Amino acid sequence: MRPSKSTALNASLTLIAAAILAACGSDSDRPSTPSVTLSGVVTAASFTPGSATDPTLAPTYYVGAKVCVDADGNGVCDASEHPVVTDAQGRFSLTVPANAALIADIGTDATLSATGAKVASRDVLRASLDQVLDQGGQVVISPLSSEVQRLVEANGSSYAIEKQTVATRIGVSLDKVLADVNTVSGADQAAMLAESKALDNRFTYAITKLDRGDLYPDALAVPGGDPRLAGAANVTASTAPAGTDTRARITFAQAQQAAFNLEGIPRYDHLFIVMLENKATLSIKGSPWAPKINALLASGNQLTSYYATGNPSEPNYTALGGADDFGITDDSQWNCDATGANAVQDLPLPDKTQPGLASSPFNATCTQAAAVNHNIVGKPNLFNAITAAGMTWRTYSESMNPGQDFRTDSVADAAVTAADNVYAPGTLNGNTVAVGNAGLTLPMPAGLYKTKHHPGMAYQNVRSAPEFRYSNRTMGGGQWDANLKNSSAYAMPANYDIDQLGTDLASGKVGTLNFLVPDQCDDMHGISVIGKLAGGGTATASDCGSVANNVAQSSAANIITRGDNYVDALVKKIQASPLWKNPAKRVAIVLMFDEGSATSGFNSCCGWNVSNSAVSKPLIVDPKTGVVTVDASINNYTKGNRGHGQSIFGILTNQADAPKGVSDGDAYSHFSFVRTLQDMFQLADPAVDASYMNRSKYTEKFIAANILNLPEYAGSADTHFDAVRAINHAWQAPASYTQKQSADVNTPAQIGPDAVQTNVWALKK
Repeated sequence: MRPSKSTALNASLTLIAAAILAACGSDSDRPSTPSVTLSGVVTAASFTPGSATDPTLAPTYYVGAKVCVDADGNGVCDASEHPVVTDAQGRFSLTVPANAALIADIGTDATLSATGAKVASRDVLRASLDQVLDQGGQVVISPLSSEVQRLVEANGSSYAIEKQTVATRIGVSLDKVLADVNTVSGADQAAMLAESKALDNRFTYAITKLDRGDLYPDALAVPGGDPRLAGAANVTASTAPAGTDTRARITFAQAQQAAFNLEGIPRYDHLFIVMLENKATLSIKGSPWAPKINALLASGNQLTSYYATGNPSEPNYTALGGADDFGITDDSQWNCDATGANAVQDLPLPDKTQPGLASSPFNATCTQAAAVNHNIVGKPNLFNAITAAGMTWRTYSESMNPGQDFRTDSVADAAVTAADNVYAPGTLNGNTVAVGNAGLTLPMPAGLYKTKHHPGMAYQNVRSAPEFRYSNRTMGGGQWDANLKNSSAYAMPANYDIDQLGTDLASGKVGTLNFLVPDQCDDMHGISVIGKLAGGGTATASDCGSVANNVAQSSAANIITRGDNYVDALVKKIQASPLWKNPAKRVAIVLMFDEGSATSGFNSCCGWNVSNSAVSKPLIVDPKTGVVTVDASINNYTKGNRGHGQSIFGILTNQADAPKGVSDGDAYSHFSFVRTLQDMFQLADPAVDASYMNRSKYTEKFIAANILNLPEYAGSADTHFDAVRAINHAWQAPASYTQKQSADVNTPAQIGPDAVQTNVWALKK
């Protein structure tokens, strides 16, 4: 029987360990053994924050890193393993009894050759035995070499297969992917650096878990529920598995895998979030007006009990950007009631010469009844977190005025016109005749692009970030695209790209995290447009046109159909891209709505209705001490987090082997989604509550531990329903538990655990 690769490798390491120990004896006792000399370098990607474009990454070497044969597989170059130390050019040379896998143990006394900066946290990188043999003793130890070996172990495959996988993922040739990145140039180097930075974040975190002695797996990834809840006070009918916590201290090998699967959420390379508007599950699920979205839902996975945080739009988009609505309950502009410590600090100011801004650079109409600050200062959010990790984000918005400031709503432009949409027979629920008016010309209306629909707009530190302008981009496919060249509202910028999303999809320059925001005609929101008839006169086209003038069709059905067609075209555009077609890249599309429509019932899952308390404020946690305090910096916080029912949430993935057709019936929310994204891109640490932004840290354990600081729970707590958990399907409801739901669905409430215990994000069946 042929031994497995791992068995053979362990045997090799055992022999090497024995030889090393034998070599420690006296000269007379030391046996004569053959030896080989392994030389090479340990490489890294140096990250400089503050770029106005994509992250500034440069090739570098690790200076002062230990290199050894990790004979006992503990992820440490022990003194008994006779490590050598890399020199000022990251070079090493060590003599060992035989070829073997190597590790680079990069401690906090090591530095980067490019900058001299000290390593902030211990890191361990690897080169497999197969790589050592492949590179002929001139070994490059890097995040990329570590990833190849991690994939070999994760997939039970071979070095040759996974080396090709990594090369294909980042688009470089097989001969370069494990080369010294300092000797590679151009696009190949840029691709290697970007991937190396993302990987090294993970490998550093793996060692944090190892050195800290984490239990394996993460608590919120344990099937059946959080084992830390067993016997915990203040938890309603504990969901923890029976008995004691059976998890053991994590090993080096487990830590490297766990770092790529936080709380059961695998790493994705790119995520596209398509944002739609104001439709409850009942309005879309099975609707004859949305056959394409329903087909997409059936072909992918979906959450069937997904909750908004509030009504109208702005609180939901703000919550999607940072896991809280901060008491916002209206669509007022982001600078409303921004006073004192929360005053607007944007630079540069919007140009006063732009339409609608002549009187003030931040002129706004504020509609809220009470003083609620709309400029969120100093709060963590996905955008800043992505940037700080050396990754990229994009917000693509449809139908902007060419040249406008992203911080202002779009304005009407009579010079930009479009014909009314005309739907062919069969397009609208089997219509037998064409729908629409070909003789109606519609000028571009105001408000197609709205800042309230930008998930990062409320955050001062996002709008002020160096990359803000660069990372906000256009998205085509709109009714007025063809004539945007005639724009008269602003000076048309040179080489203006109406569809930067299309350009970026072709080049692969999309972000790690991408929000795709259709305009108010294509997102199912709808606005009225006064158009001109071919024979003279005007006509008001409510919901952006194509109102049925010859069949019985409601305006509401029309706007759903518009959105259905737009989403279908948008998904097809993404799926036609080289990015999606690259099976080595893990890419997903989320189709979701900002809110449902329910105004009664249980609408605020996974972030309770704080209006139950007049004194409740959000809790903040000191990341160093773990001390929990009340954040009193937000005015009228209790007005927010009211919920607005349930809506559609669908997931499509380019992974052929991923499970499809999964419907997860557990309750999730915008806060759960933000927690999931933090796990997906390794922006937080499950062992540190403070690392999860705002309400995304409110797990069942956190709620139970801090119940006295949450007075809205008095006499009415349901820690199951209100807890925030990653969308991983690990939680299992008690058999008798009846899940709450709003009037936005017409199916019976789920009782007990979901029938299909499958992770909707899984990469493999």
